[in-house]
Amino acid sequence: MTDSPDSPRLQTELAALTTEAFRPELAGIDALPTLDIARLMNGEDAGVPAAVAARLPEIAAAIDAVADRMARGGRLVYAGAGTAGRLGVLDASECPPTFNTAPGQVVGLIAGGPEALVVSVEGAEDSPELARADLDALKLTPEDAVVGVSASGRTPYAVGAVEYAGALGALTVGLSCNADSPLAAAAEHGIEVVVGPELLTGSTRLKAGTAQKLVLNMISTITMIRLGKTYGNLMVDVRASNAKLRARSRRIVSLATGAPDAEIERALTEADGEVKNAILILLAGVDGAAAARLLEEAGGRLRGALSEG
Repeated sequence: MTDSPDSPRLQTELAALTTEAFRPELAGIDALPTLDIARLMNGEDAGVPAAVAARLPEIAAAIDAVADRMARGGRLVYAGAGTAGRLGVLDASECPPTFNTAPGQVVGLIAGGPEALVVSVEGAEDSPELARADLDALKLTPEDAVVGVSASGRTPYAVGAVEYAGALGALTVGLSCNADSPLAAAAEHGIEVVVGPELLTGSTRLKAGTAQKLVLNMISTITMIRLGKTYGNLMVDVRASNAKLRARSRRIVSLATGAPDAEIERALTEADGEVKNAILILLAGVDGAAAARLLEEAGGRLRGALSEG
């Protein structure tokens, strides 16, 4: 049963969290000039990358485990509430245009559903049952990976998602910003990026939110690198769904091949706009059908296809 807001136990738990700590030295911040507040805030943010760096071994281990599941056909699922949930949804939504992931391959779940992206859905974050229902709706399998995200590391929705996913045999990762968190304890891979008390007491969309965004960037980006969705540091699986991305596709083919514009246009047309295929056409001297076959045989990895072409 969920504690009420005035529960002594809940009040004690929050008071013990680093992310909720009060900083008396900042009690007069509202009386400072705007530039001084901006300098204070910028100084606070400067420490976040170092906190992330301290957890790189745990982050890398989690990424390798996620990539292994996804290479076997599994999905990456983020689950969180409030800011943490929104960050997971944001990261998931950026994967299709950036890496041409299939629909549903990377999923962001937020407590309370899509409505909670823009308004607070009261009580949703306090429900582990809601997390289980959301995962059931996805038909979660042991091949999937679930990343619970919570600044406090105690959000019932995130902890419930990780516990339930683990019981189903899925890979579990718990990302929080407090040490010794229930979320990390519940997960196979616990990542605790301790950024310290916030500039505004309890406003964990600040340093904690920044830390979570940095780690989620790593999880999705490096996983996609491991899955062969880049060629060097080029986004060769980009989905050209608008004018900017079509221009980016041409530039990526140019950077990868050094071919003149006319040849790039020809290759992209023959490849039906697929950047990897166009690069393979130009570098391996094959036609569109052969490029598609080589990439399929190489599991979509351009470097592997080039070695066979």
